[in-house]
Amino acid sequence: MRDVVLHAFNWPYALIAARAQQIADCGYGAVLFPPPLYSDENGGAWWQCYQPKDYRILRSHLGRRADLESALKALRDVGVRAYADVVFNHMANEKAERQARGETDLYDFPGATELARYRSGRGQFLQDRLYGNLDDGLFSDADFNPEGDIKDWLSPEGVEEGWLGGLPDLHLTDRVVDQQTTCLRALNALGFTGYRIDAMKHLPVEHLTRVFMIDAMSDRFVFGEVLTTNDDEDTVFLWPIVHHTQFPCYDFALHETLRCAFAPTGTLRDLVDPAARDRALPWNRALTFTVTHDIPNNAPFRGLLLDPQDEYLANAYIIGRDGGVPLVYSDHNESAGDHASDRDRWAESWARYDIVQMIGFHNAVHDQPQRCVFEADGFVVLARGDTGIVVINKTAEWQNPTIWTWGLRQGRYHCQLHQYDMDVRGDMFNFAIPPRQAQLWLYVGA
Repeated sequence: MRDVVLHAFNWPYALIAARAQQIADCGYGAVLFPPPLYSDENGGAWWQCYQPKDYRILRSHLGRRADLESALKALRDVGVRAYADVVFNHMANEKAERQARGETDLYDFPGATELARYRSGRGQFLQDRLYGNLDDGLFSDADFNPEGDIKDWLSPEGVEEGWLGGLPDLHLTDRVVDQQTTCLRALNALGFTGYRIDAMKHLPVEHLTRVFMIDAMSDRFVFGEVLTTNDDEDTVFLWPIVHHTQFPCYDFALHETLRCAFAPTGTLRDLVDPAARDRALPWNRALTFTVTHDIPNNAPFRGLLLDPQDEYLANAYIIGRDGGVPLVYSDHNESAGDHASDRDRWAESWARYDIVQMIGFHNAVHDQPQRCVFEADGFVVLARGDTGIVVINKTAEWQNPTIWTWGLRQGRYHCQLHQYDMDVRGDMFNFAIPPRQAQLWLYVGA
């Protein structure tokens, strides 16, 4: 089964629909949609979709319910699964604008102004309704933790109950659980087959289990984003969720390993079997990546960016290796306005030649076991079953490792990235690896 996930970050639904066939042709197995729940549709900032106003309506600056349904159908018609990004930790930060209007219902959602809009534009809102009675409110102030931003970022309790930059933080009430599970059932009926849990480390484990481990979700692919930046945060937030739930997570442990391995003083030997030393998540619990939307777009995380050429090499590793579900991030230059060096770095990366060729290799060797056939500080050679070879050289010099060919088919191999052929014969074979390059070889015949 094809499993590579395209993170269509901030893509309008109409664009996903228009590109559905090309997405399938590139080899993707799923598309991760931006958060579809009702958010401010009047501006274009990417973060607006991460500030929901109401679960019961599908409307944002990226499109309306009909646009979303068209995108889901287009993907379904070409055999690509659809995953929704869901934001259940908090609601939108509307305190200042509500106060400016003289309102007192600061933490009722969607609030008196929105309920009045629903009534005055009933026909349009009913077209975008996902579920429920739009004459009623969704949440009241009783459904939120006490106001106050997070102070101790290494305190699980503080991170779970504190507010994230002024965003009203939901408390685990029966009302919250009921609305969130009802919302997920409705999204299932719409056609989503998987979900990304946003801000997962901010949700207590009980919240995760009560909302996402219900019968209606048993056949859905549910995974979470536990954003960590170092080993200490992994220990406090990432590993407890891995050990106490069943959910796959973004593999920030592996990302840290990649950053260390590709550093000038690092070693690629650390990439041979990182999960064996808790330097990566177990193979069946990992969403692997080289960049997520938070890293370039949020200033505190930009230190996690890899050098562009190292990112290319790391992509070859995470897409070529055995273990985890690879995620490919593709944007439209959202971060370039503040950071000129980001321009076109990830724009349309989903269809970039190197990424598509890597996905082709991944799909060809999917589920074939991995073993290391040569390792050094600056380069590694990994075999995938008897038909695939992953080669990565981070050094500035040509490398020529000699490998034992046991377990590999004898014959002609073709490099997916550079379109070269090589002939593997005999017990030993000598590679020629260019500086700062990767190779992905597939057996093509005797």
